[in-house]
Amino acid sequence: MKAAAKATAKSAKSGETPMFAGFEWMLAGRYLRSRRREAFISVIAGFSFVGIMLGVATLIIVMAVMNGFRGELLSKILGINGHLLIQPIGSELDDYDAVAARIENLEGVTFTLPFVEGQALVSGPSGAFGALVRGVRETDLRRLPLVSDTVTSGTFENFDSSTGLAIGTRMARQLGVSVGDTITLVSPRGNVTALGVTPRVKGYPIKAIFEIGMSEYDGTIAFMPLSEAQLYFNQEGIVTGIEVFTDDPDSVGRMRELVEEGAGRPAFVSDWRSRNMTFFSALEVERNVMFLILTLIVLVAALNIISGMTMLVKDKGRDIAILRTMGATRGAVMRIFVITGASIGIVGTLAGFALGLVVCLNVESIRQGISWMTSTELFSPELYFLSRLPADMDTGETITVVVMAMVLSLLATLYPAWRAARLDPVEALRYE
Repeated sequence: MKAAAKATAKSAKSGETPMFAGFEWMLAGRYLRSRRREAFISVIAGFSFVGIMLGVATLIIVMAVMNGFRGELLSKILGINGHLLIQPIGSELDDYDAVAARIENLEGVTFTLPFVEGQALVSGPSGAFGALVRGVRETDLRRLPLVSDTVTSGTFENFDSSTGLAIGTRMARQLGVSVGDTITLVSPRGNVTALGVTPRVKGYPIKAIFEIGMSEYDGTIAFMPLSEAQLYFNQEGIVTGIEVFTDDPDSVGRMRELVEEGAGRPAFVSDWRSRNMTFFSALEVERNVMFLILTLIVLVAALNIISGMTMLVKDKGRDIAILRTMGATRGAVMRIFVITGASIGIVGTLAGFALGLVVCLNVESIRQGISWMTSTELFSPELYFLSRLPADMDTGETITVVVMAMVLSLLATLYPAWRAARLDPVEALRYE
């Protein structure tokens, strides 16, 4: 205190005290260090620091996980399904080769994929369940890196000339089969007889097993050669639809009209956004609500700064009065307490950013560690569709969280600092 008084007197002699002078930083640092008499105030400051750190870290982690979750789902969905889907209107799609060729010539179109799709019951040694059987050509299947690059066993060589299937790892585990084993497909769209339509039952060998990383696809989709699927689902010479993959999935609104014109026949064209609108809208709403809720943690921590700083101002009333009598201006007193309170918020925010960054970079390892210690599954693939917990930190979003926490911390210090600056030295020293 004596050193601060000397520094204040010296600055008073030399003229107006410069803003954020050395003695202001010195006093602010001194107030952040506790004495025995001020231990309670330091405890409140410590809780404020921890609250802001945890609030910022939680916001960064949750937003990163939700961004990663949405990004992973989007990449998986668009890796299997086309950005645009062409379905016939009025007549069957028997000229699919010509339609696909015309659309592939359009600017912005990467490739097209004619397919036959149908529901079937698949059964193996370990059970039976419903599956989505999709008939595609080998060349088109190899254009899907999410499938062709994730084969764990088997191969797609001579896929068109074989009668084999390509299934996901989850389906293989549930059926209890591996490459070379045979599974049975039962389709209700079978042979037409005098007694009606009888289900079609046929066995197919497993030619390849892939692992996309999304439980919904790894457990329900089976790929079949296009010609075999046309025979099996009674669609000889026709396809269910044509999927169109573009350079930019976000430009499907513009491409939709071009594809409708390029098809050269009556067709209904839908894009991935309309087919998954409900799902992604729900994710966006959940993301925004989580951001608002978790922001309250930072706000509560900022309110703790107000209470701690108010108690500090009340406790330091005598010191403030002495500083004022030694020549410290109201602005200097205010800046001292602004620096004291803002330091808690800024350091807490930076610590929260560091903690959030570390957790986001190791979120999957942390999840596995907690699952191992608690013997529970924290991120069930059946519930969340993905086999791993993703985290994708968005730079702009992270900067927004950090700046918001710092601004709230700074605002929280203004009222207590203003009260300190308005303190009357005479009243503060009257009973001393």
